[in-house]
Amino acid sequence: MARKPAASKPAPSNSSKDELLKFYRDMLLIRRFEEKAGQLYGMGLIGGFCHLYIGQEAVVVGLEASSKEGDKRITSYRDHGHMLACGMDPRGVMAELTGREGGYSKGKGGSMHMFSREKHFYGGHGIVAAQVPLGAGLAFADKYRGNDNVTFTYFGDGAANQGQVYETYNMAELWDLPVVFVIENNQYAMGTSVKRSTKSTSLFGRGEAFGIPGEQVDGMDVLAVKAPAKRPSPTAARARAPTSLKS
Repeated sequence: MARKPAASKPAPSNSSKDELLKFYRDMLLIRRFEEKAGQLYGMGLIGGFCHLYIGQEAVVVGLEASSKEGDKRITSYRDHGHMLACGMDPRGVMAELTGREGGYSKGKGGSMHMFSREKHFYGGHGIVAAQVPLGAGLAFADKYRGNDNVTFTYFGDGAANQGQVYETYNMAELWDLPVVFVIENNQYAMGTSVKRSTKSTSLFGRGEAFGIPGEQVDGMDVLAVKAPAKRPSPTAARARAPTSLKS
């Protein structure tokens, strides 16, 4: 989900007023939550690391708009926004960040490692790109069960250079898994510019060698993110095809 130049036209909206207001509230919730988390981290009240999702709110809110009950999501260590967007309680997330027993992992996981089976959120993961093969595994479980759920597997431009990503692409297409790979390209792998870390910066096209179509959209525009996920190709609607195991 790379950011396009500011001159790009906004995506047309086929959303109702109530939907648009929900998108706004969800993005604002993430922004205000992250601002407070950053403040608490600076005060020493959040231990370990604390990677904020500020500036990327439209990506996860747009994709959650195309999800349905039973869909799964898994992501990296920049994960608070994904938790809030899928409906996890902000109080439980903040309790986890501050190491309290009322947190989603009883205060033991911290910023990067909390889960919610109820909301089908299978973690932020501290190892770069580790969540990508795990996301394919979650998708395999749905294929095995023969339902039409999909798994949204989020990773960044830094993780896009990891070898396990391409092993997963190959396996996902070979087994026809219902998984949507979402590259949140914020232009920096921690502190390293994408231009310094990779020669091929068209990250969305890297799956084509495996038969996986890709599309670049403006990750700052919630409607632009939502739109392709509703079309038959290349994202959620395509992945939601019949998934019963082949004999």
